[in-house]
Amino acid sequence: MEPHFPSFAGLLTKLCTPTILLLVLLSSSTFTSTEAYDALDPNGNITIKWDIISWTPDGYVATVTMFNFQQYRHIQAPGWTLGWTWAKKEVIWSMVGSQTTEQGDCSKYKGNVPHCCKKTPTVVDLLPGTPYNQQIANCCKGGDPAGAVSSFQVSVGAAGTTNKTVRVPKNFTLLAPGPGYTCSPAKVVRPTKFLTADKRRVTQALMTWNVTCTYSQFLAQKTPTCCVSLSSFYNDTIVGCPTCACGCQNKTAGSCVNSKTPHLASVVSPPGKTDLTPLVQCTSHMCPIRIHWHVKLNYKEYWRVKVTITNFNYRMNYTQWNLVMQHPNFDNLTQIFSFNYKSLTPYDGFNDTAMLWGVKFYNDFLSQAGPLGNVQSELLFRKDQSTFTFEKGWAFPRRIYFNGDNCVMPPPDAYPWLPNDGYQSTMSLLQALTTALLSFIVLLAYA
Repeated sequence: MEPHFPSFAGLLTKLCTPTILLLVLLSSSTFTSTEAYDALDPNGNITIKWDIISWTPDGYVATVTMFNFQQYRHIQAPGWTLGWTWAKKEVIWSMVGSQTTEQGDCSKYKGNVPHCCKKTPTVVDLLPGTPYNQQIANCCKGGDPAGAVSSFQVSVGAAGTTNKTVRVPKNFTLLAPGPGYTCSPAKVVRPTKFLTADKRRVTQALMTWNVTCTYSQFLAQKTPTCCVSLSSFYNDTIVGCPTCACGCQNKTAGSCVNSKTPHLASVVSPPGKTDLTPLVQCTSHMCPIRIHWHVKLNYKEYWRVKVTITNFNYRMNYTQWNLVMQHPNFDNLTQIFSFNYKSLTPYDGFNDTAMLWGVKFYNDFLSQAGPLGNVQSELLFRKDQSTFTFEKGWAFPRRIYFNGDNCVMPPPDAYPWLPNDGYQSTMSLLQALTTALLSFIVLLAYA
């Protein structure tokens, strides 16, 4: 009798559901995400407050203020760029503390010509050193740290001259300085109140509306911008950043530069022009930034970690950089050397997240790729005997952010383990069981 084999369609029907389900379960831990919602800063946003402070014959004068309510995501140089669409045919007569990038077509105006006649103006912050007669309070910074405030004043014409005839602008956009922010529609709120300098009188805006802008790393860039490598004193293995964590080396010229390339300076900055396009050192991970966490020493009551940040971007210096690290032993951080430290508690009762940043005039400036393109510090933790262990990768961070962007971590099964750690044996056993289970499913299909 000839053996009977099931048809391809029948085999597929039997295999499809359990196999796909199993593969999804096994592979779900291998995907990395660049989430739009930041679990470590759930309330972080940039709020834009537009206060009308006086009426003019054909419009109004307003003070626009941007509040950065993000804990660790700051606005890097050269600063923010704000855009919107006018609801009617408004024009900008003048600005203080900022300027539009284009004037637009103002040909219908005779004599006094507006500052900008575009339907969709784009406004940029003025740089430090702007003449005082073009400044207002909190302007002209060319970039802001997290938690900062930035303002400018704008005189609007061809607009309403009462609360009932003014129309709020639409389609707000924010670059800080690059993409990644999504802004809500403008919402009219209670007028802002102001306290006079002598603190004896309170005035208020004639009309106020707010716009809230939130950040998404997924929208900011197609690939991650940083990765994490790990090592320890108890294992000779150095776990590097995952291969192609931030992209892979292209075969086309110019995707990266070898550190030993002759005349490297002329490649990074071609003569006669300034090129700000990222140019990274050729590595297996291709990330502009790498953070290395090394478990350095073990004492009776303490343990010590060394953290190193390395810049692989030849065209980027990072000023006022910061790190956010999550580890359960941050509630017992005893001492930190050569970095500043602040505890972050995104959720009540959990003190497992810390923000680290450089000491001013010492290491708050991370230079471009090269011999000086790194900063480092050491952290001393007190052991909590009820939770402390070097087993199963407990000594390594749960997640790390650089300048607000989530960095790619190595897979947990690649972490340096203690000698004779049973976890690796467990992982090997799990893989063997998985293989056996798949084989068993195939046998059932032929049964």
